[in-house]
Amino acid sequence: MLRVNRETDYAIRILLALARHGDGVREATSVIQKEMLIPPALASRIVAELAQGGFIITFPGRDGGIQLAKPAAELTVLQVLEFFEGPIHVSECVNGKVVCPFEDRCPVRRQFTRLDGVIRHALEEVDFASLAAETDPLPGAITNLAAHS
Repeated sequence: MLRVNRETDYAIRILLALARHGDGVREATSVIQKEMLIPPALASRIVAELAQGGFIITFPGRDGGIQLAKPAAELTVLQVLEFFEGPIHVSECVNGKVVCPFEDRCPVRRQFTRLDGVIRHALEEVDFASLAAETDPLPGAITNLAAHS
C-alpha cells in the first residue's frame, strides 16, 4: 500500500509554505515550522534533506533562512515523494523486489503496473505553485504572512 511517511508529509508542507510565500522569498525556518505545525526537532533535519535534494536553498546566519531553489511551478509532489520515499509502487510485485512465478503473464501485475503509471502521472502534474494557489489558511497556523516577513 502506498503510504506517505510523516517526514515526507512535513517536507511537502515546508515546500508548500515557501510556495505560498512566493518564489525567491527567503523565510526563517522557524516561521515556516510554526506556520505548518512541524515539530522543531524535525524541521531542521527535513530542511537539511530538502537542501540536499535541491528543493531549497539555505542561508545561514542571523538574516538567513530558506527559499525555494526553483520556481514553485517547477517543483512537483512526485519529485518530493520519490526523493523521500523512493520509487512509488502500489504493490511489491511491480517493483522487482519479490520473485513472482507468473511475472508479466499475470493480469493483476499488469494492472498494478498500469496503476503505477497513472499515479506517477497524476503526482507529476501537481506542482507547488498550483497547490499554493488553492490552499486555504490552515487552522492553528500563522495566517498573516505579511506580519511575519
